[in-house]
Amino acid sequence: MFRSRANTEKAPTDKVTADLSKQPRDPQAPKGRPTPKRSEAQSQRRRAAPADRKAAMKRQREARRADLARQREALASGDERFLPVRDKGPVRRFVRDYVDSRFCVAEWFLPLAVIILVLSVIQVPNMQAIVMMLWLGVIVLIIIDSIGLGLRLKKQLRERFPDTPKRGAVAYGLMRTLQMRRLRLPKPQVKRGERP
Repeated sequence: MFRSRANTEKAPTDKVTADLSKQPRDPQAPKGRPTPKRSEAQSQRRRAAPADRKAAMKRQREARRADLARQREALASGDERFLPVRDKGPVRRFVRDYVDSRFCVAEWFLPLAVIILVLSVIQVPNMQAIVMMLWLGVIVLIIIDSIGLGLRLKKQLRERFPDTPKRGAVAYGLMRTLQMRRLRLPKPQVKRGERP
């Protein structure tokens, strides 16, 4: 009874090991060597750790500050080499230029919102109705303008970059329209009306 059960259990494990041996092993896989002893692993960890932690942390902070300063300069000048990953590449550059060359209603959203909020504080019944209509009008104009811009941008991207991945490029452009032109980063490289 025990013997037959042991034989049935042994058979599947043999198949599994046979299946595993048929699969090619990844050369980057760390196994394929014996597990190191605890004392060896601890001595390797001690060697990998820096001798002076405070100095290492200080060097890291300085390197991070230098990278951020370089990135800030690149955002101001448009230098492609040091831009953040979300702003790099020819597709993103075209989207920025396409958006910056046009007038968008959405870029005036923040100033209009402040004006509408100030007007809504005035406790006159007629003023409240006007403010609500203004608010609704601004939102409808922004939605219509954004849909039109998104469709035109998609078409231009399909024509100019047929084989390049364009994931998130239209959303990137629409988010850029929500910022006032002077406050956009990376700074606009084209004037209004110029062809990108």
